[in-house]
Amino acid sequence: MPTPDFILELRAHIGHAPLWMIGITAVVIRDDEVLLIERADNGAWTPVTGIVEPGENPADTAVREVAEEAGVVAVPRRLAWVHVTDPVVHANGDHAQYLDHVFRMDWVSGDPHPADDECSAAGWYSLDALPELSERMRLRIKAALEAGPETRFDQAPKP
Repeated sequence: MPTPDFILELRAHIGHAPLWMIGITAVVIRDDEVLLIERADNGAWTPVTGIVEPGENPADTAVREVAEEAGVVAVPRRLAWVHVTDPVVHANGDHAQYLDHVFRMDWVSGDPHPADDECSAAGWYSLDALPELSERMRLRIKAALEAGPETRFDQAPKP
């Protein structure tokens, strides 16, 4: 389901008012390739993204979302970047802003495919030949690929 039940319940009370959300971006790497999905709602190519459920560890969310959306098993290796996204207005009029956790993840098994209705395509893409991506998604991939164990704690530059 694209929108978790707990959010639908909140929206029943607050309508389209701004909602602060905890999100993840899972940058899954296999050799010199990155896992990307084509979002069903807007056709954008992105790493797997998702919303942390109440009580869920963000790293567990990343593992779950990769399996649910792309049918791939991956393990988190490093929290690469924690940042606040710009406010967004979703196609249905809902306003939100996300505290995003970007994880560097390693592929374990599985062939990417659209495993749910949130994406229309999924596949491995050479880091040297990525499809068209937004600047904010390129920044997330770059952060995940940076060497070192440190987590970056800053706000993304405005694309």
